[in-house]
Amino acid sequence: MNEVSHVPTNRRAVAARLAKYFMCYKFTVIAAFLLMLGSNLFALLGPLLTGKAINAIDLETGVDFQAVFFYCALMAVFYVVSGVLGYILSVVMIKLSQKIVKSMRKDLFDKIIALPVGYLDKMQAGDLINRISYDIDTVNASLSNDILQAATGIVTVIGALIGMLAVSPALFGVFAITIPLSVFITIKRSRSVRPLFRKRSGKLAQLNGYSEEMISGIKTIKAYGREDDMIARFADKNKDAVDAYYAADYYGSLIGPSVNFVNNFGTVLISTAGSLMYLFDMIMLGDISSFLLYARKFSGPINEYANIMSEIQSALAAAERVFRLLDELPEGAKDEATEDLTDPRGDVSFEHVRFGYDPEKVIIKDLSFDAKAGQTVAIVGPTGAGKTTLVNLLMRFYDPQGGRITLDGNDIKDYTRKSLRAAFSMVLQDTWLFEGTVRENIVYGKVGATDEEIRKAAENANIADFIDALPQGYDTPVTDGGVNLSKGQKQLMTIARAMLSPAHLLILDEATSNVDTRTELLIRDAMNRLMQGKTCFVIAHRLSTIRNADLILVVKDGDIVERGKHEELLAKGGFYSEIYNAQFE
Repeated sequence: MNEVSHVPTNRRAVAARLAKYFMCYKFTVIAAFLLMLGSNLFALLGPLLTGKAINAIDLETGVDFQAVFFYCALMAVFYVVSGVLGYILSVVMIKLSQKIVKSMRKDLFDKIIALPVGYLDKMQAGDLINRISYDIDTVNASLSNDILQAATGIVTVIGALIGMLAVSPALFGVFAITIPLSVFITIKRSRSVRPLFRKRSGKLAQLNGYSEEMISGIKTIKAYGREDDMIARFADKNKDAVDAYYAADYYGSLIGPSVNFVNNFGTVLISTAGSLMYLFDMIMLGDISSFLLYARKFSGPINEYANIMSEIQSALAAAERVFRLLDELPEGAKDEATEDLTDPRGDVSFEHVRFGYDPEKVIIKDLSFDAKAGQTVAIVGPTGAGKTTLVNLLMRFYDPQGGRITLDGNDIKDYTRKSLRAAFSMVLQDTWLFEGTVRENIVYGKVGATDEEIRKAAENANIADFIDALPQGYDTPVTDGGVNLSKGQKQLMTIARAMLSPAHLLILDEATSNVDTRTELLIRDAMNRLMQGKTCFVIAHRLSTIRNADLILVVKDGDIVERGKHEELLAKGGFYSEIYNAQFE
């Protein structure tokens, strides 16, 4: 996995970002706070009432049953009210966490859509999916459970502290001996385990990315008989993930027992000191009982915090990965123009363009050509020559490091990316259909297209008869990217989509490379209709498909080595003639 981002993050920054999401629902947060305060207040009065009930029992004067029953009944009422408020608080927190997670997931998906293609090319799809699913689910679990416990614990600790001071300052002095040690252990260990949870999230992302990659290529793996090799690689990555999980959980789980031991030792000290004070009539038995209950309530949240530390650290690491991606600059954040491209003619010019995906490794060195409006420009050459790179530059998925590209005489950087890309329609080698109906996939090229327009586009794309034969016609569902369709049918459907687009420029990237000869004829016929009246850029390996192009550019090693029409280039007997004749040898 390539960890692309280098945005600095830390625990405080992550907590502050989470707090901002909480503040988006401040009224719900206020309600949750009041419920938490009420629930804890009623629960904290319990130990005080317990002590009063015990103090009503005197070995010499007898038992004041009326007082005992009164305090016991009052204590029961308080605990019931505390439980009801606690239940309502849990429901409110679950709803609040769901709202926050929904907002986070939406923000993250919106950011992924807005990120530059160059950034996404460096990341595994599994890593992105891991962040939008597992990482946010981890944050959700912590918000609905751990955050509630931690916040409730703060109120409980403060209330128990006041209760202990009110009952016996002397015993509190004894108890205070163990408090710094508990706090030190909790803070010290939490800092040391956080990197382990960050590593755990990263290893899981790598495992998910590898799994997604292998599943998508399962046919190739089986065809080459490499199942055992892929299983061995998966086992290695799985072991790395398991080891990372073990290390994080092991060292995280040590915090709870350590703090519990210190707090139990504090209870021993309180019991011993309280017994001695009782023998010298310095404290009443009920007060010792109340103090011990308050001490347990004081220690309880610290114990809980120590025990849930692993979950909190895991959530912080997951939130950090989410926020790191959210902090990435969207496409065009620094240099986005404000002018929209409207009604382009279609004159395109590359002027001394220089580009490399890695600035150290230049692919296109010094490329220049002109395409007039309505012309068909074919780009041919060996694999890796830079043909598809030209399309990436034309669509501004990437920007050149030198030279410029103009449309109708103006630098394409002067236009917003959205309006520039709207001027193009594309038919690519790798067809993309989304889950929906046939109609929805075709209308993707023009929002609001009428049924008549959709029908005409399908007819022009030579796909109408096939669609009519489907069980539900244009309302037939397309599932899993079109697994129920052949490659040719999917390609014709993408051509129908492009037919609907009002764009003045067209890009055809290896559109016939994955189909049989008969389907190629149907696609070529549909493409001829699609190309009428548009400035077209055609990338093709099958050179027979571009014989009628107005201009053929022969690209080799990032430069145009030949240019002209089909017959002219053949007559020269150069590189184009060589690769053209190679198809028939």
